[in-house]
Amino acid sequence: MKNVLITGGAGSVGRELCEKLSAGGFSVTAFDVPRANFDGLEEMGVKVIRGDITDRDCVMSSVAGSDIVIHLAGILPPMSEMKPELAMSVNVDGTKNLVDAIKTAGRGARIIFSSTVAVYGDTTSGSGPVTADTPRNPNSVYSRSKAEAEDIIFASGVNYTVMRVGAVMVAALADPPLWPFTPEQRMEFVYRSDVVTALVNAAGSDECNNRVLIISGGKSWQMKGEDFVRPYLEALDVPEDCTEYPDKPVYSDYYDTELSQKLLHYQNTSYPEYMNLLKKAIQAAIA
Repeated sequence: MKNVLITGGAGSVGRELCEKLSAGGFSVTAFDVPRANFDGLEEMGVKVIRGDITDRDCVMSSVAGSDIVIHLAGILPPMSEMKPELAMSVNVDGTKNLVDAIKTAGRGARIIFSSTVAVYGDTTSGSGPVTADTPRNPNSVYSRSKAEAEDIIFASGVNYTVMRVGAVMVAALADPPLWPFTPEQRMEFVYRSDVVTALVNAAGSDECNNRVLIISGGKSWQMKGEDFVRPYLEALDVPEDCTEYPDKPVYSDYYDTELSQKLLHYQNTSYPEYMNLLKKAIQAAIA
């Protein structure tokens, strides 16, 4: 039985990941900040560690004995842009603490790092799709912090799988976000449960060793920004003039996921299926 440590294990992705890995025969430990909601994790058989990834000693003791470390913890937008020092401390220094701990106490553990396609920055001048080899051009605090964290992992000598994850969507009643694209921009989202499947399958696959993989929704999710937003807002019964687009492209494009899909078999929710799930979730919330 392999021991898996999940940083950010009490978050929305982390919680679902804990459940699936535990059910799949892994020994799972969830590491997250003390204020996180750990309710129900121990009942799944998951070990809980309340700690801070910027605390080297805490990270060192938590990594000891791990075979796989899945690194989800991080400061996301908009908080990353509001508090850049915090974002760099958690996303960059925290990753360095984790890598140092793996080298010292992790008995050769592989790190599976949840990075982001945002590291590519604005790719609208290209013809797409973006590939794993497309040069990075981070253009925000968040994307710069993730690119620096990747570099720490690449230079460390530890085994890794770097997963550059596309913008994640859930099927739930929620306020429309500020989109990371303009109306005419190419965009491609990915369903959250499919990201979890990719992480689970990466944990069990040696073929993913020392690879950079793009995780995104696939061809059914590829469309112009406004073509996604319009039916999304209709499902929420929100007027289209309530939409907030950025003044210029932030990130988002079409992505080459042929290799990641071949290795990880995770694209299980097409865009039409997602829209059906969203409508059902909205109906259930209203009821």
